[in-house]
Amino acid sequence: MIDRRRFLVTGAAAAAATPMLAACGRKEEPVVRPEGVPVSPFGKKSTAEEVTEGIDLKGKVALVTGATSGLGLETMRVLAMRGAHVIGTGRTLDKAREACASVPGQTTPVALELERFETIATAADQVRELGVAIDMLVCNAGIMALPKLEQVYGLEKQFVVNHLGHFILGNRLLPQVKAAKQGRVVVVSSYGYVWAPPSGIEFDNLSGERGYEPNKMYGQSKLANALFAFELARRLEGTGATANAVHPGIINTNLGRHFEAWKRIAASLVGWTFMKSVEEGAATSCYVATAPALADVTGRYFEDCNPVVPVAGKHMDDVTLAGQLWAKSEELTAQYLV
Repeated sequence: MIDRRRFLVTGAAAAAATPMLAACGRKEEPVVRPEGVPVSPFGKKSTAEEVTEGIDLKGKVALVTGATSGLGLETMRVLAMRGAHVIGTGRTLDKAREACASVPGQTTPVALELERFETIATAADQVRELGVAIDMLVCNAGIMALPKLEQVYGLEKQFVVNHLGHFILGNRLLPQVKAAKQGRVVVVSSYGYVWAPPSGIEFDNLSGERGYEPNKMYGQSKLANALFAFELARRLEGTGATANAVHPGIINTNLGRHFEAWKRIAASLVGWTFMKSVEEGAATSCYVATAPALADVTGRYFEDCNPVVPVAGKHMDDVTLAGQLWAKSEELTAQYLV
């Protein structure tokens, strides 16, 4: 029998939490499409299987970070289903092996811990030793809204894990991406970029010690993800390789494991009213990684399997800031880029 008082209290908490959780997704505002970028027939409710239907990935190689659960696991499963050889990374080799073994198709497990830069270098070396070009590099793994300040290398942890870890990996594997016939880098960002500080990236506060706020620091890291993709696209001009950023939507996955217990309960109780399923959440990454129509599309931001013009005034179009971030990231990770 359900405890009525507990049900009412939990229900009230769920109702209160709904707008907070929904804020991870795009607000109900007009969507503006960039000119000259193909619009797909897919949308918010499309799944990764649906957007890749009929696409033959045999002979192609993909690398997906954070492939042990959630969106990463679904992305790996669907790309492997379509015939790709998928290199799936996990924080430990055992976790990566377990995830790779759980999906049909050709997979290779690799240990990679984004907060430990030496493991990224080792993982990249192992991938290079496979002697294959990388057709799809999906930078998916991440952490969100750490309740209190945590630091790695003296830097705020979300910035390190979400951005700098992928910055190292992307740069070390860039020769393999450029070696592919049409290599694609897909960086999982988030609509959470709107939470970033007013300056966009607080270069004088990358330690996070001044005014730490979980969402602000998460937003900064997600803005950094997108700016990395956009600056990389500029640097890849003339190579045939592309780089794009995507917002997967709001999905109830392990990404929210750092939320307070009542928010997690709320997500379980009412999340179905506005959240995507994992299958739907992985769709945009899979679409951007595989769609033939996007062969020449680069430096763009995608939501719900379609290109979107980011919110004005939130630094997503700040070319100068993107260049500054790249230079600072190189400075912070120099010894791991070689």
